[in-house]
Amino acid sequence: MGRPSRLLPVQLVTGLIWHDDTILEKTRTLLTRSFGPADFCAPVFPFDATDYYAAEMGEGLKRTFIGFRCLIRAEELAAIKLKTNAIEKRLSKGGKRRINIDPGYVSAGKLVLATTKNHSHRILARRGIFEEVTLVFSNGSFMPLAHTYPDFRQETHIAVFNTIRDQYAKRLRTAYGRDALSRCP
Repeated sequence: MGRPSRLLPVQLVTGLIWHDDTILEKTRTLLTRSFGPADFCAPVFPFDATDYYAAEMGEGLKRTFIGFRCLIRAEELAAIKLKTNAIEKRLSKGGKRRINIDPGYVSAGKLVLATTKNHSHRILARRGIFEEVTLVFSNGSFMPLAHTYPDFRQETHIAVFNTIRDQYAKRLRTAYGRDALSRCP
């Protein structure tokens, strides 16, 4: 009989999509109040791999990613998604979101995102929140899967998650010893 593994914490990240820069600053403030200080902010990228959010949030959307200093337990992700949904709703105007917040986590071997959308490759976490492995780490870099969102396939975005993983690995080594990363899926 197998025994449950003792899991190491994972690195909380959020992806943000928005149009109006003032909403970005409000969102950052609310996120850091909820999840602690950020220690990584990616550059701003154009969000042009899909027009999925254009009808709701407008044209000329932007994308960035934030990594947070505190590490979390992987099982906290669904609750975090519920909190980010509440932030999106709070910042909405006329029933439309002005920012999309995608929380997830980076571990040694993967990037996992939380979503409210159910598909065959997603697993129900709790209370209508699903999780998916979006990128896998192999041969020194994150790599997309068949279902990976188009923008997460871009080299610029993969480079962001490789950087976040490097920071995460240093944190684990400091807190848990040199071989900590090998014990983390």
